[in-house]
Amino acid sequence: MAFAYQKKIDSKTSFALWKIEETTEELFAQLQLKEHELSYLELLNNGKRNLHWLSTRVLLRKMLNTNEYIDCRIDDHGKPYLVNLPHHISLSHSFDYAAVIISENKAVGIDIEQIKNKIERIASKFMSEDELAFINPDQKIDQLYVCWCGKEAVYKLQGKKNVSFLDHIHLSAFNYNQEGSFNAKLIVENSIQNFDIQYQKYHDYMIGYVVDNPGDEK
Repeated sequence: MAFAYQKKIDSKTSFALWKIEETTEELFAQLQLKEHELSYLELLNNGKRNLHWLSTRVLLRKMLNTNEYIDCRIDDHGKPYLVNLPHHISLSHSFDYAAVIISENKAVGIDIEQIKNKIERIASKFMSEDELAFINPDQKIDQLYVCWCGKEAVYKLQGKKNVSFLDHIHLSAFNYNQEGSFNAKLIVENSIQNFDIQYQKYHDYMIGYVVDNPGDEK
């Protein structure tokens, strides 16, 4: 088991990808799990769901470089957090890859998705007419995945269930490249937060991630 890709975003923030090539048993053997985690695993169907859950936790352990027990829990809104460590985290997975982003001092969000044509069928459900207007027809599928991953990363960072991709997360126009960044606003009630979404294509996957800047809030 080895890192497929790592990127240092700043001195206290980084993300990594892991290609899942292990069995459930091989991943399980690398973790220290308590009763509540074992009970949750029993609720998951065998197969990809178990592999995804286990692989994100193994990757988290590798990134934190510790042999101590890592108490990673999920709050009432589904946002993961560490009980016994100060780091902010976000987890994602898609098919054969797990992704984890960690920061010592800032809230973070990450999403990884395998690129498939089916996203075109649901584009109007998460993109406004203004957002759809800037999509390049020649790179439509890839750019739509950038938008999805970006909105998902913002959603994960803010960590509340009452946020709609379509109604609350608004993307600025950008030209698609295989790696880049663009601006987004999260508008909920009387609050406006600005985000710089980073993205990059990795083989046939798209990755979007965001790191909070508390100063960009009104």
